[in-house]
Amino acid sequence: LGLKGYGTFAVALFACFISLCCMVAFLLYITARCRNIGNTGTSEMMRSIKKVDMYALSKIGKDSVYSYFVTDKVLGWLVAFATLGIQIGILVFFVVASEANLQDDAIDIQFTWKCPRDTYACENTAGLTDAGW
Repeated sequence: LGLKGYGTFAVALFACFISLCCMVAFLLYITARCRNIGNTGTSEMMRSIKKVDMYALSKIGKDSVYSYFVTDKVLGWLVAFATLGIQIGILVFFVVASEANLQDDAIDIQFTWKCPRDTYACENTAGLTDAGW
């Protein structure tokens, strides 16, 4: 695919996932509109919506912050999206940190053995004796 690292792969994967979710939501919306053209605001439809919301809430969990997505309250949606944004930010932090250049001597990861590419011999750079100090 020509991706340069984990960061670009994660962004591409996340963009594809969001696009797929948007397409599914749009298709479900269009399907629901086509089925309910003549049924506007009937009590049966309201009971059906309430039943679907309760089912979704039982699957998400009543104590989960994501249960706010099922409500009609804007503040609940803001809390749920803020939580989602923070979790994505933490994920991005770890994905970016995972792209260490192991040839760079200034990284925090310390290897005790250094094996140059132009020789077959490796050297121990830890400075430890056989006793361990």
